[in-house]
Amino acid sequence: MNKARPKGLAPHHRLNAGEGPFYAALDLGTNSCRMLIATPKGGHFQIVDAFSKSVRLGLELERTGALSNAGITRTVQALHVCAKKLRMKGVVARRLVATEACRRASNGEKFMNRIRSETGLKLEIIRPSEEARLAVVGCAPLVAPQAKQVLVIDIGGGSTELVWIDLSEVNPAQKTKAMMELSPGNGTKGIHMPLGAKVVDWISVPLGVATLLQRYSDVSDDSARFALMACYFEDMLESFSPYIEGGSPTNMNGLQVIGTSGTITTVGAMHLGLKRYDRNLVDGMAMGALDVNRVVDKFLKLGPVGRREEPGIGRDRAQLIMSGSAILQTILRIWPTKHIRVADRGLREGMLYSMMNADGVFEDQA
Repeated sequence: MNKARPKGLAPHHRLNAGEGPFYAALDLGTNSCRMLIATPKGGHFQIVDAFSKSVRLGLELERTGALSNAGITRTVQALHVCAKKLRMKGVVARRLVATEACRRASNGEKFMNRIRSETGLKLEIIRPSEEARLAVVGCAPLVAPQAKQVLVIDIGGGSTELVWIDLSEVNPAQKTKAMMELSPGNGTKGIHMPLGAKVVDWISVPLGVATLLQRYSDVSDDSARFALMACYFEDMLESFSPYIEGGSPTNMNGLQVIGTSGTITTVGAMHLGLKRYDRNLVDGMAMGALDVNRVVDKFLKLGPVGRREEPGIGRDRAQLIMSGSAILQTILRIWPTKHIRVADRGLREGMLYSMMNADGVFEDQA
């Protein structure tokens, strides 16, 4: 296991409130509302404030096709807290996004208007390609200089993004930079590819930990439900074909898998035997595929009651951990790798880096 902190992002600890300038990134997902406020510092950034709340916005989405009134109420309450934090910090730049639940919901746009009216916050519903791009940018500091192919996995509440990037023609010293500078454009399916990096393929599967669980909520047997979720998710990956030009499969020996999600960080924490989550130990760690299988086997043996009582999982995550594990284990079975790099980072970090990079603050502090 590699516990060394990767370059590019500083630890998530808070600074004095008087420092700045401040940038904010908010990610409203199917299950959670999360926000980071950060300031550029020494070529990276440091967090000055953070907010995270399980709002279960998409709780009934799979069944009804709409956001529930209860989920909307919980989310608006959380966003009032975020709006207050933004006003108090005097943020100079912000990006506030909503993802799969609001993309799919029949009342998604109506909900955006209500948020604007009641909280003053203007959220944008981003496209799947932008969600995938931001996940790559957020995880870029974890790429290894020797990596030739990189598979970034982002398991969300309502969707799962996979992005396969060919870095074989990129200078090792520029691989992180190449991934961080991916931008919307005319590249593969709407993603621009800088410095010789190639987005070979990407997919946004409209299934995440919440929606996949909802689909099989009527299956009472724990093991049977897990198997059904894994099979269904595998079927949804049929159109994702990451092959290099000419049709030959990519070189698995040079493949690095980077995974970001509550599922993956929870599996990492359980592998380390943590009773209380510690981001400094989990973020950036390497975990073997066999280690993932052992942890998932433990989840199955614990059963629903045991998972709720397991401090390393937590009650909020206990219901969702098996659907997330089914997604993760399926991906690692299809594309075998010795290790997966665990990322406690994602869309919010991607947005922060993109905003600061566009403002040139990193160059100013070089």
